[in-house]
Amino acid sequence: MDLTKTYYKIAEVSEMLNVPQSTLRYWERVFKELSPTRTLSGRRHYTSKDIEHLEIIKFLVKDRGMRIDAVKEQMHNNLENISRRVSLIKTLQEAKSELNAILEALKKRR
Repeated sequence: MDLTKTYYKIAEVSEMLNVPQSTLRYWERVFKELSPTRTLSGRRHYTSKDIEHLEIIKFLVKDRGMRIDAVKEQMHNNLENISRRVSLIKTLQEAKSELNAILEALKKRR
């Protein structure tokens, strides 16, 4: 995921992470690590750091099946280690995707 903008709207983040906006709002209330700024009209602006935290939360809740309390504890006690693990998983998924694309291209050449 290429995070080049200064901030992202909730709809953009929802699409990036494939998580409903309502889930993002819920996680924002539950996890103190999330702190999107708000415009005068109340729109959320997520920074790249907020998105990194959301990726970690999504990994722990959706992929690992952890309960919210356990995720909160992990975020508090083990954030750096989990962050590295999520980053590594993303890199491996991207490599897998590229390799699959190469494999498909090779199959078409036959």
